[in-house]
Amino acid sequence: MAKKSMIAREKKREALVAKYATKRAELKAIVNDQEKPMEERFRASLKLAKLPRNSSAVRLHNRCQLTGRPHAYYRKLKISRIALRDLGSAGQIPGMVKSSW
Repeated sequence: MAKKSMIAREKKREALVAKYATKRAELKAIVNDQEKPMEERFRASLKLAKLPRNSSAVRLHNRCQLTGRPHAYYRKLKISRIALRDLGSAGQIPGMVKSSW
């Protein structure tokens, strides 16, 4: 189980990313538009820099939905390999059989 503080921090980041997504996209569009004057693009980049750092989607890290583990994460299932093994052993995932020999 991951530390509660790390799980809470990641949830806070997800909320900030969702909150600032449209504003961030608008500012990035202005910055990347070569047709706009340089001054306007520079002002947009300064506004983009003033947004909270945790509002950037790059700072998000995938975590297991069950345990909060940050490593060995399966994107399709949104759980870690350890949680997948536990659920498979318990017979809670259809068609999955834990092999042992």
